[in-house]
Amino acid sequence: MMNTPNPKVDWFFEKDTPWQEAYAKLRTIALDSGLTEELKWGHPCYTLKGKNVFLMHGFNEYCALLFHKGALLKDDHKILVQQTANVQSARQIRFTSAREITKLAPVLRSYIQQAIAVEQAGTKVPLKQTAEFDMPKEFGAKLKAVPALKKAFHALTPGRQRGYLLHFASAKQVTTREARIEKNVERILAGKGLDD
Repeated sequence: MMNTPNPKVDWFFEKDTPWQEAYAKLRTIALDSGLTEELKWGHPCYTLKGKNVFLMHGFNEYCALLFHKGALLKDDHKILVQQTANVQSARQIRFTSAREITKLAPVLRSYIQQAIAVEQAGTKVPLKQTAEFDMPKEFGAKLKAVPALKKAFHALTPGRQRGYLLHFASAKQVTTREARIEKNVERILAGKGLDD
């Protein structure tokens, strides 16, 4: 059931990185799954009928498979990692060597098959609603003081709203929170998210 490598993705595997050998092993396992190999966000992404199942990426200390709906996978081997407390859906399996991937290959194949089954079933990860995120008091006060800002904020997509709330709330000091809010007022009024 091996799928064909996508030539558009070859450059990722050919570039000289500390993870080149690990990526090659992961690619073989990924292509064995029968999923389609695509390039998304500058990384190899493996899809089922256009839906993202997992991708691979690397950092200084490790490389990883990131399962887009990893929160729904049964983690019998306790290898799935939630990147940060705010990541709701995705989970990673991290590697520090190609040898580790060889050793875990049968387990990785079973997690990939599980992820494919989740996607085939159309199962969705239940996400926290925007109202469940903390509203920094400084931002709440600003929304009360500027009705147009409140209207514009509530017109944003839930993901953009959460992005702002997390960005503002992550500042430890009041002055930093206030500065972040002021810096983004025009973006919110323009209907833009943090990364737009």
